[in-house]
Amino acid sequence: GPTREEHLKIHALARVLLAGSINNIQVSWVKLDHDLSQLCLEAGANDYGGTLMEENISREAGATAGQYTSPEDFQRLISHLGRIPAERNTTYTRLTIKLPAPEVTCEQAMLAEFA
Repeated sequence: GPTREEHLKIHALARVLLAGSINNIQVSWVKLDHDLSQLCLEAGANDYGGTLMEENISREAGATAGQYTSPEDFQRLISHLGRIPAERNTTYTRLTIKLPAPEVTCEQAMLAEFA
């Protein structure tokens, strides 16, 4: 199969060559794993795909990447890239936007505990 570098190049080229014709480039985290998917999102993809309850097809074909990622983990992964997570339907209409929770410092947590 393709190397990590080839996956990155494909997603980057898709962003450039398909701009205006196909606006949403999805990364297949089930086949690539989250580390490579994160890199592809930085290289040009703009859609993480979806959550899965149970994925067997890729596993039976030999994939070793994820089988399930919770919506909360998707939110964390997307927020880590500096992007705002959003749920969408199949026509890319945004259904909800998930603003990341503000980070609380240790000092703030301790002050809140004694307030």
